[in-house]
Amino acid sequence: MKYSPRLLVCGILLILITCSEVLSAQNVEVSGRIKLIGRHSDAAGVVVWLSPIGGASVATPENGQRHLRLIQKNKMFDPHLLVVPVGSAVEFPNLDPWFHNVFSLFEGKRFDLGLYEAGSSRTIRFDKAGISYIFCNIHPEMSAIIVAVPTTFYALSDQKGEVNIRNVPAGRYALHLWQESVTAKDLETLTREVELSGASFSFGTIEIQERGSLQMPHKDKYGQDYVPPDPTNPIYSR
Repeated sequence: MKYSPRLLVCGILLILITCSEVLSAQNVEVSGRIKLIGRHSDAAGVVVWLSPIGGASVATPENGQRHLRLIQKNKMFDPHLLVVPVGSAVEFPNLDPWFHNVFSLFEGKRFDLGLYEAGSSRTIRFDKAGISYIFCNIHPEMSAIIVAVPTTFYALSDQKGEVNIRNVPAGRYALHLWQESVTAKDLETLTREVELSGASFSFGTIEIQERGSLQMPHKDKYGQDYVPPDPTNPIYSR
């Protein structure tokens, strides 16, 4: 049986349109709002991520991962909070005119980058899920947090508490939250199972009670109190 070229073209177009509709239907836009109880206005900085349930796999950041950096400048880390998929490599460039010694000895990734001078950099791969509290062994005022999540489907809330995660394949997920002034026990109670289908899904408004301080007290990497810096020491200045 012979088919006309026009009929074949129409058939191909129909198949392409159908496939496109099926693929788009598999991707869901997830949204919602976080309300912090205890903070007056700014609800930014809440991490929300989706972990597949039932053995479904997610993309890993081995290939094509964007360049992740935690900059040291003006004796501060920038950004203060960084979220990365497990397996991501994070660069720690020193943009100050003095030495830094970045370390983390708490849960999450434990590491010590040692002393390194202005204009140099170090890189660490975050190979397991967890919360890493980052400090400098020279400057006690410097602190940051890296949250490594076992998924590529995550987002940070904005100042209004709004969250948006795009292009999530349909299916069952566990929805997790993390915020630095909320206890781990409280955060566990907020974990919930969601079923994603259609073009969009809203998890509504989730209220979180803040309890702790945003600043985590800490010692130096040896477990000792910080010693006041000696301004004549080249470690602290050029």
